[in-house]
Amino acid sequence: MSQNVQVENKKFSKVPHTYVILFSVIIIMSLLTYIVPAGTYERVEDPATGRTVVDPASFHLVDPSPIGPFDLMQSIPNGMSAASGIIFFIFIVGGAFQMIASTGAIEAGISKIALSLKGKEKFMIPIFMVIFSIGGGTFGMAEETIVFVPIGIALARALGYDAIVGTAMITLGAAVGFSSGFMNPFTVGVAQGIAEVPLFSGIGLRLVVLVVMLIVTMIYVMRYAAKVQDNMENSVVSDLEAEQKHKIMDLNDVPAFEKQHYLVLTTIVIGFGFIIYGVFQLGWYITEIASAFLAMGIIGGLLGKMGPSKLAKEFVEGARGIVFGALVVGVARGILVVMQDGMIIDTLINGLASAIQTLPSSIAVVGMMLVQVIINFFIPSGSGQAAATMPIMTPLSDIIGVTRQTAVMAYQFGDGFTNSIIPTSATLMAALSIGRVPYERWVKFLWPLMLIWIGIGAVFMIIADVIQYGPF
Repeated sequence: MSQNVQVENKKFSKVPHTYVILFSVIIIMSLLTYIVPAGTYERVEDPATGRTVVDPASFHLVDPSPIGPFDLMQSIPNGMSAASGIIFFIFIVGGAFQMIASTGAIEAGISKIALSLKGKEKFMIPIFMVIFSIGGGTFGMAEETIVFVPIGIALARALGYDAIVGTAMITLGAAVGFSSGFMNPFTVGVAQGIAEVPLFSGIGLRLVVLVVMLIVTMIYVMRYAAKVQDNMENSVVSDLEAEQKHKIMDLNDVPAFEKQHYLVLTTIVIGFGFIIYGVFQLGWYITEIASAFLAMGIIGGLLGKMGPSKLAKEFVEGARGIVFGALVVGVARGILVVMQDGMIIDTLINGLASAIQTLPSSIAVVGMMLVQVIINFFIPSGSGQAAATMPIMTPLSDIIGVTRQTAVMAYQFGDGFTNSIIPTSATLMAALSIGRVPYERWVKFLWPLMLIWIGIGAVFMIIADVIQYGPF
């Protein structure tokens, strides 16, 4: 390893280990259970939709449920149990992808794509971001991006970029579409239903948000990518890229494209089409997606002339390589376990909502968004956050003279933006684990963009208040 890489390692060694960061947050939350009063809202079923929502007038204090030292330790295995679906999803996708990758078909296919983009690499990032933003904005593409991350990273590396670029152009593209939510049924659709606003009304302003966020995010990622391509030492994962150097494709020595490669790639295309159809039309989630991906790996491996024993070996190798990242998801879920068992989530939500009630509307709308940003740390599920907060934010918007559509926008920004950086987001942690990108390095890359996104959101919240964003 070069001296420069050793210096880079020393610089990053000062950053706490990912598990240390997460466990520190768990400790802080457990201490809060001794300070923050335990409280809860009553959950009721909305007769119009059948959804379980919060009764905004029902908050009341309950007996304290502080988290003791042994409870604190139990939060880790309990978190892993609660996140077991996501954890096993990561293992299965990682193993299945390794089965496919070992056929050489992905390397051969990406080499051809990379050669066609040679000299035009800068177009790759906006193309990928636009495609995934449409997915994020229409059918709430989030977990589905996880399976595309390894392909994005392989292509980015072939063109002289790093794993951060490969991860960003897929996950941030989807995040931009998800946050703008122009036709997202799982976030905007649910929130508008609770707020009794016509479904997908106000789409014009949300499309403007999409365009602005896409342009800003493209520029941010492309500037970083250009620096990395110019000098790999500018990468926030330069030491890791040096370790992965043997996996980077040499475009001067492109592998021959053989018949079995076409068969494997055809299997991948059909498999992804099947997954997209299942998500869109059949309501698939991670169990079905993982099953389809496993089938894709087995069929693709057999068509790639690999025997059953070789396939099994590659599956284990792929799963073994992402153990660190998969377990991160469980450790991060421990944060939510502590807050739920300590009965402080609803108290925090109630306090945050009350804090903005007396502010002028122009300030209150930004406050509503920031409150949703904070709540998203506790409730990273989009539809879950809508069910928990919109019954509170809807009457609050009526009280302070803000349109209900504006309250929905505050929710969609608060829910969408920070999903790309908070450790309680299982989707983020899964994507990073699949891409083998350490969480703390991702934060180092992303935090300036996160501040920009929040700034953009604040501007649009003020615009929404000024124009009385509606219909009501």
